[in-house]
Amino acid sequence: MAGEARNLTQDPRPVRVKIDNVVKKFNGRNGEMIALNGVNLDIHENEFICVVGPSGCGKSTLLNIIAGLLEPTSGKVYCDGKEVTGTGTERGVVFQQYALFPWLTVRKNVMFALEMRGIKGKEAKDKAMEYLEMVDLAKFADSYPKELSGGMKQRVAIARAYAAEPEVLLMDEPFGALDAQTRTQLQTELLETWEKHNKTCFFITHDVDEAIILAQRVIIMSARPGRIKEIVDVDIPYPRTQETKMTPEFIALKNHIWSQVYQEYLEVRK
Repeated sequence: MAGEARNLTQDPRPVRVKIDNVVKKFNGRNGEMIALNGVNLDIHENEFICVVGPSGCGKSTLLNIIAGLLEPTSGKVYCDGKEVTGTGTERGVVFQQYALFPWLTVRKNVMFALEMRGIKGKEAKDKAMEYLEMVDLAKFADSYPKELSGGMKQRVAIARAYAAEPEVLLMDEPFGALDAQTRTQLQTELLETWEKHNKTCFFITHDVDEAIILAQRVIIMSARPGRIKEIVDVDIPYPRTQETKMTPEFIALKNHIWSQVYQEYLEVRK
């Protein structure tokens, strides 16, 4: 079920993202702080990865480095064999805060991503509706973000991310601010969309249940300085439902992952 931090060399899929000995340091009031210390990971094509760990372990820092929003202090990240040196259209990001344009309608928020790809006019409008249908929001196409619930806003953000047609979808606790029922619904919808569109997903969460429901592999990060403590294979077949959480396999994985995360939480408190 679990083992030491490793890459699955037997995975036949091409490596989509390679994280090579990444270190990230920040200078703060109390001197230098090491956020990440020697992170190595291969993420394969169409793979769904979830990352868990205590607050401050560098999860979001790692995602931002993959996205090209931060530069590593040392080490490198590659996407499809090319070094990441900044943002790029092959990598899309969905944050916990919805980051929608409040002055644009739902449709025009999605059209923005299409227009960035050079798709204009009626074609952009029609394609935007296809992505809104994907997240069951077509009837809200002419609404503004302020008129939507939190879950609906996050659906728009996901539709816009898919409209950009990235090879890699980076998601930083996208459901963290939502109520339990909405969160569960969006987990199901995200899995259905992932299985249909075959994106590579790198998903950060504090919720161990969420990580196991979504991921093929769960990455457990150590307390600061952040390192990969363990990589856990989730061998539960898809499709996964809420009933999956009742199975012995799920419960065993949950107990193991939670115990490892809790140990790191105790390290933070020392």
